Parts: sequence; structure tokens; C-alpha cells
Amino acid sequence: MDENALPRATAVKPAGQWPAADTRGAVTLDFDDRHRRRRRYIAEGGLAFLLDLPEAAVLRDGDGLALENGGFVLVRAAPEPLVEVTADTPAQLARLAWHLGNRHLPARIEAGRLLIRDDHVIVEMLRGLGAGVRQVSEPFDPEGGAYGEHNRQPSHPHGHHHHD
Repeated sequence: MDENALPRATAVKPAGQWPAADTRGAVTLDFDDRHRRRRRYIAEGGLAFLLDLPEAAVLRDGDGLALENGGFVLVRAAPEPLVEVTADTPAQLARLAWHLGNRHLPARIEAGRLLIRDDHVIVEMLRGLGAGVRQVSEPFDPEGGAYGEHNRQPSHPHGHHHHD
């Protein structure tokens, strides 16, 4: 189908700030596929549409993509392979988070744990610092960073590390 004939999603509404009753479909996307400006999608249920935003945006779990002709497409974060990082104390977990941040790695921060993408070099560093690490499969919605969403862009190399 010609992209010009597709319904266009031209705005992103944050989770809880759009009428769920107007949902026309849903897309389940991994971390990399949730940072986009323009892309063709087929929602669950068969609705083909074109994401056509003025600039690239990070789509979060529960966001609604506003269709020009009315209605919304729900964004779901897909489970993906991650590493859960835990520590014996909150202070140790904060120290581990500092080491990850010092390397500019995207991380999902929760009470009692951190979630990162799997990287054997980083996992070994964390083990050396006394972290508990285990493989999990969960949606990845990392923090945006102090300067906005720049560290969430797929173009940011996953293997980019600063070694002390």
C-alpha cells in the first residue's frame, strides 16, 4: 500500500493522557523500535499506518499514537533479553548505578534493582563490584538521562564503554 494512502499518526500522547476507548489497535515494539520519527507499522488487528512525527520521539509503554483521522494506536513495550542487577545494600546499588551511568549506559531503575541490556564486559565489571546479575526477559524502558532522551537513541552504540 502506498504510504500516502495510509492513516498517519502525527502525535504521541503520554500513557494515561489519551482516551483508551478510542484505541484502534496496538503495536508491541522493543527498545530500539520505540525511538522513531517516521515508519510504517501494522498494528495487531491489521491496521496499517504511518508514524509521521515532526521529530524523532521515544515511545514509552502505554503511550498513544494519535491518528490524523481519529483514534489512537496503543504502544506496548516488548519483552527483551536484559540483565537484572541487584546488590546487598541500597548504597551498593547506588554505587553500581553510578558505574553504569559513568559509562552512559541506558538503565531502567527500580527499587532494589537495575535493568540493563546484556553486555558481557559490563556484566563482568558488575560481578567484580559484587553485584548480583541474572538474565531476565522484560520490557526495557530506561531513564531518559539528564539532557533528555539522547542516550536512548538506537544510534548510540551499545558497545560504547569508557574503561577506567
